[in-house]
Amino acid sequence: MSRVGNNPISFSEGTSCSFADGMITVKGKLGELSQKIDSSISISVNENEVVLARNSEDKQVRSYHGLYRSLISNMVEGVEKGYEKKLELVGVGYRASNQGQKLDIHAGYSHNIVFEIPEEVKVSTVSEKGQPPVVILNSIDKQLIGAVAAKIRSFRKPEPYKGKGIKYMGEYIRRKAGKTAAS
Repeated sequence: MSRVGNNPISFSEGTSCSFADGMITVKGKLGELSQKIDSSISISVNENEVVLARNSEDKQVRSYHGLYRSLISNMVEGVEKGYEKKLELVGVGYRASNQGQKLDIHAGYSHNIVFEIPEEVKVSTVSEKGQPPVVILNSIDKQLIGAVAAKIRSFRKPEPYKGKGIKYMGEYIRRKAGKTAAS
């Protein structure tokens, strides 16, 4: 029995949900998101609530039950509040700037990394004196913003000896001791 899947999803007055032909569409003040739903999951949309139920007790169907409930919940939260991810560039000479949807990163390589950000994700960069540069991503789609942030982080993952690299804001990097002098 899925405990996550049985919880109803409630949404506020300015948000609307509709389910037709295996597609659920959530509209809110920040935008609109759609998700295809497997036919083994049935969805009922009430006034301010979405309830999911499964048609069988197969293992795959039980896992879909919790999955689709979480995806729809993330969609509702995205169109109501939106999502934000911040990445820090820690290292001497590491810089980030953006021109529209193109993110230009200097991360210690011999060349700049120019990364095209999808239109659904808004990007901005902040550079303050004495602080590492910060890349701020905003979107209503939790899956997309997570994938874009992970791709940016993969350009220069934080290393454990000096802590240099691109990391999520607030991420803890486990530090290792360096070499010790031979005696």
